[in-house]
Amino acid sequence: MLSYIYHLFVFNPLYNGFIFIFDKFPWIDAGFVVIIFTIIVRLILFPISKKAVITQLKMKEIQPELDTIKATVTDKQQQALKIMDLYKKKGVNPFSSIFLLFIQLPIIFSLYGIFTRSGLPTVNESILYSFVAVPVIKMSFLGIFDISSASIFLSILAAVSQFLQLHYSLATTDTTTRSSNESVNAAQDMMKYMKYILPVVIFIFTYTVSSVIALYITTTNLFTLGQELVIRRHLKKHQPL
Repeated sequence: MLSYIYHLFVFNPLYNGFIFIFDKFPWIDAGFVVIIFTIIVRLILFPISKKAVITQLKMKEIQPELDTIKATVTDKQQQALKIMDLYKKKGVNPFSSIFLLFIQLPIIFSLYGIFTRSGLPTVNESILYSFVAVPVIKMSFLGIFDISSASIFLSILAAVSQFLQLHYSLATTDTTTRSSNESVNAAQDMMKYMKYILPVVIFIFTYTVSSVIALYITTTNLFTLGQELVIRRHLKKHQPL
C-alpha cells in the first residue's frame, strides 16, 4: 500500500517530469535536467524555506531569553513549557527547518531510483502519462560525468557547497558566548562543529551512490545560499518580512 502511494504521488510524477523536460529540451543532458528540476523544487518550497530562515534569525534574537530559562529553570518539564511559551509569544516555529528536510527525503530517494533503478537511459513507457513523449536521454553531464554513477569531483563539490551554506547560515548564531548552563554550551559546540562534520558525511554519502544526488545537493545548497542572502537583505530593509 505504501509503495503504491509512493509511486502514485511521488515517483511517477517526478519520473514523468524528468522525461517531459528531456522531451521539451532535447539539447540538454541529464545533469542540466537535474539542475532545472532542483531549482523548480526550491521555488515550490520557497514559502517553507523563507519561514526557516526567518525562524533562524528570530532564534538568534531570543537566544538570551532561552539561555536564561535553561539556566534558571531546573525542572525539565517546566523548562520545556516555558520555552514553548516563549516560542509562541515570539512567533517562532523551531521545527520549520526539520519539516523542510523531511519534505526533501522522498525527493532524494526518488532521484536515486530514477537514475539507478528505472533503467535510464531506456525510458519505461509503462509509467509515462499520455501527454509525455519518449525522448533521447543523454546521461553524461557536460559530456564528462555519467550521473548514474558516483563521481568524486561532484561529491567534493557537494561537500564544499554544504560547508559554504552552513558557514553562512551559522554566521548569524553566536557560538562564542559561553553560558553557565552546560546543555546550552553543548548545543553551541554542536552547531560550531556541524559545519565541518556534515560536509564530510555528505561527501561519503554522495560518493557511495549515484552522482545525481551530489548534483542535487550542490544545486540545493547554492540556491539556498542565494535565497538566504536575498531574504536576509529584504528582512533588513523591510521589517517585518
